[in-house]
Amino acid sequence: MGAETLVNNGEAKAPLILGLQPAALIDHVARVDWSLLHQIPGERGGSIPVEFKELEHILSELKKHILTSVDDPSPMKTMAGGSVANTIRGLSSGFGVNSGMIGAYGDDEQGQLFVSNMNFTGVNISRLRKKTGPTAQCVCLVDAYGNRTMRPCLSTAVKVQGDELTKDDFSGSKWLVMRYGIFNLEVTQAAIRFAKLEGLSVSIDLASFEMVRNFREPLLKLLKSGDIDLCFANEDEATELLRGEANASPEAALEYLSKYCRWAVVTLGANGCIAKHAPEGMPLYLVTNPQLGKLSEFRL
Repeated sequence: MGAETLVNNGEAKAPLILGLQPAALIDHVARVDWSLLHQIPGERGGSIPVEFKELEHILSELKKHILTSVDDPSPMKTMAGGSVANTIRGLSSGFGVNSGMIGAYGDDEQGQLFVSNMNFTGVNISRLRKKTGPTAQCVCLVDAYGNRTMRPCLSTAVKVQGDELTKDDFSGSKWLVMRYGIFNLEVTQAAIRFAKLEGLSVSIDLASFEMVRNFREPLLKLLKSGDIDLCFANEDEATELLRGEANASPEAALEYLSKYCRWAVVTLGANGCIAKHAPEGMPLYLVTNPQLGKLSEFRL
């Protein structure tokens, strides 16, 4: 499978932050009623892979179940997606941080849309490889409360492999941002090796509670390696991380993560998050107040 690397404007300076998303992904995001979620296999609010026929079936059913809103007249949004891509795009367009992507996209309409979306928001795309084959897609079903149920189709999608990475992909950058995934473990480990050789700090998020539940041992090995500097988990992922322990609270998960990572963050939904920087010892609570629309912080 051949690959070609993109070049865009403003490539002289290496991105401060790099995102590794082996497979470029297009999100189809729609607000839907509960009845569609009842028809889809898997737990609500999670993320499990589906085959292309299942993806097509879900997309075909969307029109019957979309929730309309005067505040959001567009029933469905189709855009470049994936946790890492969303983070990198937000850093670039929202905060003006020089950010770039490492990954691969297909020679199809979805691949071109991914590249166009990322380039438009100022993301450095010179480390994206174009390959022959389809681009990954994901249906993102949002319920009335804002909870998201993800069904990605990745099995046939093109992606960058570990042996395709080079030190030049990482040279000059400061941070590598990744998402934990068992199917990308080989390229993840290769990226970490290059990142550490080039002096980058490494950040990872735990992807989904299903991923932590089903592939907990490789995750624990990765955390205990000491190569992860910053780890993000939500409440459900934190619970799965400590499954079987007497205390599986977000606070306990924060303490566990901070044993192996310099920084640890556990998000608490509408209640904000808790974070800990290992040398400081005490956790920092960032708590949102929906009524005041503000963020407060305090230490225990």
